[in-house]
Amino acid sequence: MNKKVGIIVGGIILLIIAGFVALKGMGGTASVEGAGDATEILTVTHTLGETPVAKNPKKVVVFELGILDALQELGLEEVVAAVPTDSLTSYLEGFNTEDIVNVGSVKEPDMEKIYGVQPDLIIIGGRQASLYEKLSEIAPTISMAIDNTQYINSFRDNMTLIGELFGVEKEVETRLQAIEEKMAIVAEKVKAEDANALITLVNDGSVNAYGNNSRFSFINDLGFGNVDTTLEDATHGQTISFEYILEKNPEFLFVLDRGAIMGDATPAKEIIENELVKKTQAYEKGQIVYLSPEPWYLSGGGFTSTQLMLEDIATAIGAEIQ
Repeated sequence: MNKKVGIIVGGIILLIIAGFVALKGMGGTASVEGAGDATEILTVTHTLGETPVAKNPKKVVVFELGILDALQELGLEEVVAAVPTDSLTSYLEGFNTEDIVNVGSVKEPDMEKIYGVQPDLIIIGGRQASLYEKLSEIAPTISMAIDNTQYINSFRDNMTLIGELFGVEKEVETRLQAIEEKMAIVAEKVKAEDANALITLVNDGSVNAYGNNSRFSFINDLGFGNVDTTLEDATHGQTISFEYILEKNPEFLFVLDRGAIMGDATPAKEIIENELVKKTQAYEKGQIVYLSPEPWYLSGGGFTSTQLMLEDIATAIGAEIQ
């Protein structure tokens, strides 16, 4: 990663207003290093390697749901040949049709079905990284997993690459600009509030907290200070207690209910809002924020998911972005 954006709010606002600078070879994202000859080959550098990809692929297998989201938003559904239909979010259910091959789940791809599709391109995310070599034997494969340590830049890089690959650069830039303007509004409001936050995930009764460079760093990128800067930047967070939440006493408490996705019986609200947590500033000020599970956990990194995530933060902070 040759450039990183800090989470100083003023810097973020300037970055958003001025537009993001596309980074080359950024960890966790794919980026175009250069266009090829008359056959229109793009050399894509990503975290798992360097892959030549023919421009305007006609049959694409997509495992990274944020990218599937982007293809849908850009009206490129016809290029999608196969997806893991068992893992689709509600706003991606349009891909669950007879015309699109079901290639298993995001964690257990059906290699035989993928081979049968004879795709021009396979787009994967972090959950399929271990299968990269096998998938590359079937067709050119690129990883477009979102880099959670710098969500904003990673999102823009991936969308820019989609524009390059499918010849829809102007459409991508228009949508990026609209989202960037909304990000600037939210970041300005967060700056004015100057509030700290604790970001948590509730799963089967346990609670994990996340550091600044975690899978939920988008919240910190928009300007919220982490109430505990010593938290580990682990993928699955750091297990905490309700006593810890009371001790840290955050002004905002962000909660992702993983059980809502996995089918756990007890809603996160019933677990979080106990007698200890009710003594915190977050509860007393009505600032416990339940994040939308699908975009935050399953399909971040697309146009729709980023918009939904941004709406969650805008609502929490009282910013108007419609």
